[in-house]
Amino acid sequence: MTGRNETDESHSLRGPIDRSALLTIRTIIEREEPLAAPSLDDYLNPTVLEVLLDDGLCRAESARIDVQWTTQADYKFHYTDVDDVNFRWGKHPHDGDYIHVHEFGHYHPPPDATADSDDVEQSCIEQSVEALVTRAVLKLWRVAYHAGSYDPLNAASNPP
Repeated sequence: MTGRNETDESHSLRGPIDRSALLTIRTIIEREEPLAAPSLDDYLNPTVLEVLLDDGLCRAESARIDVQWTTQADYKFHYTDVDDVNFRWGKHPHDGDYIHVHEFGHYHPPPDATADSDDVEQSCIEQSVEALVTRAVLKLWRVAYHAGSYDPLNAASNPP
């Protein structure tokens, strides 16, 4: 599996990582997704919540979702798998113009989570509370998992 992939994205999250939010997200994932094993990279001063998945999407045999959440409520949920497929949901300012994105919520589609302004989409996740965003990501991932397709990943109407 590839390492943490920032790809060609030229924007970043505002504010320091919110440990309390990552702990909330970890608890939700532990409770609601049986294929996931979430852990903080550093318990006292985390930079990321790493969620190892026992199975990936489509033909991938394993995967990971790296989660970052800041005190400004900016976030990234970045999926990567053993087949080198990447995508992510995010809410944070971005350099340049994403022609299909209003506000800060956006989705970088598979296979490479490109930051090309023509490819980045408005995120279907309109919530901004970490518990609701986490449930939405889990729901979208699970629907795509059962469908055996990447198509449902950003196709819901304001999940969860």
